[in-house]
Amino acid sequence: MKRGPGVVALLERALSNSAGRSGASIAFTDSHATEWHSATFSGMRHEIAGGAPTSAALDQWLAGLREDTLPILGHLVADIAVASVHRAPARTSFRLEALTVAES
Repeated sequence: MKRGPGVVALLERALSNSAGRSGASIAFTDSHATEWHSATFSGMRHEIAGGAPTSAALDQWLAGLREDTLPILGHLVADIAVASVHRAPARTSFRLEALTVAES
């Protein structure tokens, strides 16, 4: 299993690419990942904070964010959710929660 910062960096890159395809330019302000295990799977739980200039493109990207649009080599994004959004006239900040699972 790829561990720690490698998986975090891959997830951030996938998120950034996804946002870019939607016309939003996002930046990350904080990321935290912890290992997660079940009886049959291993992976990581992620909390990612970021922001971008307030725009309709960003709002649409956040509203349509889905795990099946985030390819990560060697991992599957099993779940992703927008945990919070704070919109201001010039900048929107957001916090995402995700679960990645290592492919066997």
